[in-house]
Parts: sequence; structure tokens; C-alpha cells
Amino acid sequence: MIKAVIRHKDFIYRRPATTSRGIYLTKKVFYILLFHAEDPSIFGIGECSLFPGLSMDDVPDFEKKLKEIINLINKGWFDLNNTVSSWPSINFALETAVKDLEQRGSKILYPSDFTLGKDSILINGLIWMDNREDMKKQIKLKLKEGFHCLKLKIGAIDFAEEINLIKYIRSKFTENDLEIRVDANGAFSTNEALEKLKILADFELHSIEQPIIPTQLEAMASLCAIAPLPIALDEELLGKYPIENRRKLLEIIKPQYIVLKPGLLGGISACEEWIKVANEFDIGWWVTSALESNIGLNAIAQWTYTLKNPMPQGLSTGKLFEKNISSPLAVNGEKLYYLPRKKWDTSFFTSNHTGYEN
Repeated sequence: MIKAVIRHKDFIYRRPATTSRGIYLTKKVFYILLFHAEDPSIFGIGECSLFPGLSMDDVPDFEKKLKEIINLINKGWFDLNNTVSSWPSINFALETAVKDLEQRGSKILYPSDFTLGKDSILINGLIWMDNREDMKKQIKLKLKEGFHCLKLKIGAIDFAEEINLIKYIRSKFTENDLEIRVDANGAFSTNEALEKLKILADFELHSIEQPIIPTQLEAMASLCAIAPLPIALDEELLGKYPIENRRKLLEIIKPQYIVLKPGLLGGISACEEWIKVANEFDIGWWVTSALESNIGLNAIAQWTYTLKNPMPQGLSTGKLFEKNISSPLAVNGEKLYYLPRKKWDTSFFTSNHTGYEN
């Protein structure tokens, strides 16, 4: 019989994580551990990827719901193949914990040349919102490290300042040498969005993520139809169940791209459904992590590799925390690697080895 427990850990960001929604200094992460009652020494781990202010299940009752699910599992009343409506982070954690347990807790969820250390995943360099000089320092460092794709968070400082930063990058590198993506996190109003996109388009950007806040279907559809640069939906995808609603959303808006975040969209299977629908409408996509620790990032990265998408993926968040879970994941330049010779350190999860109390 499968049993379950909860663990949680408070992480400290190496640098404040700044978005248009606010500044984050710490993050509380919940994990689900699954194990067979007869042998608790082998366990699978799944991460509940809660993003403050963004996740659908970032609500006061989250811990209560999580404990409820754990209790149902321990009583044998919960089918681990089921999904929990409106609780995407719990779905992601359960799905990946089950897969890890099936692999005897090896953390090799999707065996491939990536997990064998024979291949890598191309990633973008993430530039966090900050003052102009600090962002410029971030940009210089990423370029020095060899990145050919940068993603800039915009919308928190003065727009003219952000344009000057992009102008600075383009003075050094053409669009043939460096791909630039920007992420507005819904920072533009519907009245100003088109004019701002016209200004941004002068710099040959690859795309802009979520220029206006979600749920404005008509406004977003109009913008995607006439915008001078490609638009990628991000927050717009949250909470869209079942697959018929996902199909309807893409059919109405017709974006150029969608951004897939398994921890926020309900897990790997949910993202595979999004890919299926996107392919129907000839919509491009890429995968992005959402401030997960190395447990969640590992699951996302291994799955992403199997998709064989040649675009740079948004998986450069592994160095966010001061004391991340030690793992074989490693970033070298613009590539993410899995180094089999380096072992996982799961001692945090087994510190109360005989108890496994919630």
C-alpha cells in the first residue's frame, strides 16, 4: 500500500526575484513524498510549485487541501492517477512523485541521453527586473557566459529605461547573433499595448509574453492579429480545464506561441494536452520553469528534453536559491546538463527517517 507525507522547506533567493507583481525574498515550498508502507526507505518526491500571486492554488486553504489529499492517500481512498480540480501544483507534485517512486526514487523520471549526461538542453538567459544599471550588469554577464537568447522581464521600471536597455543590447548584437524575448507579465494596459509593441518591434524581438492581463479574450485576440511582433500566452493559460476549454482559448486568441509551466498548469500530462492543441492550430511553444527548487526543475527538464523542441527553453532558474536541493543539474553557459556522477542529496527529506510524520 502506498503511503504519503508532506515536507516543506523555506528557501531564500540569492537575489530578490522581481516581477511586475512584486518582489520576492523567500519561498515556502511543499513536497509530497510517496512510499510503499513495507519499505519507506524508497520514496518518490514531487514538488508543489506555488508561485505567490500567480498560482491558482495560492490560497489560504492550500495546506488544508494538501493534508486532505495526503490523508486520503494514506487511507487508500485516493487514486493517484486522478487529478485534483483547481489544484495544479498538487497535481504536478503527485504526478512526478508517482513517476519517481516507479523509478525507485532515482530521480530519473524520463531516462534519456540527457539523464545519461550525453546531451544537454539549450536555455535562455533570464534577466530579472531591477534598476537600469543592475539589469545592464546582468545582461553583460549573460552575454559573457555565451547566451544567444536573453529573456528580459519588463514592466516594473520606466518603459523608456527598458527601451534603452534593449537598444544597448542591439547596439552590440544583431537579431542574427542574439535572440531577445521580453515578458511583460500583463503590465501594459489595453489602450497602450499596441503602441508599446510597435516601439519594441523596432528592435527585432523574438516575442513578448503576456503583454496585457489575462481574461481579456477579445482584446488579446485583436492584439495577436495585428501586433508587429509575436505574442506568447503565459498567465492566460492558467485554470483552463478541460481540454475543450484549452482548444477554445487558442482558437479565439490565435497567439503565435504559448509558454508551458507544468507546475502552474496542472502537471506534465496537462502540458502535453496544451501541446496537442497548439499543434492543431500551428502555434509554437516552449517550456519554462516557475521558480521551482531542483526537485521540480529536474522533472520539468527531463520531460522537456524528450520533446526535442530546438528552441531555447526557460530552464535557467536552478541557481535562484541560497541552499537548493543538491542535484546533478548544472548550467554551463547556455546549456543545462544532468551530471550522473553527481549524486542527489535528499537528506533533508529523510531527517526524520523513521517517522515520516506530516
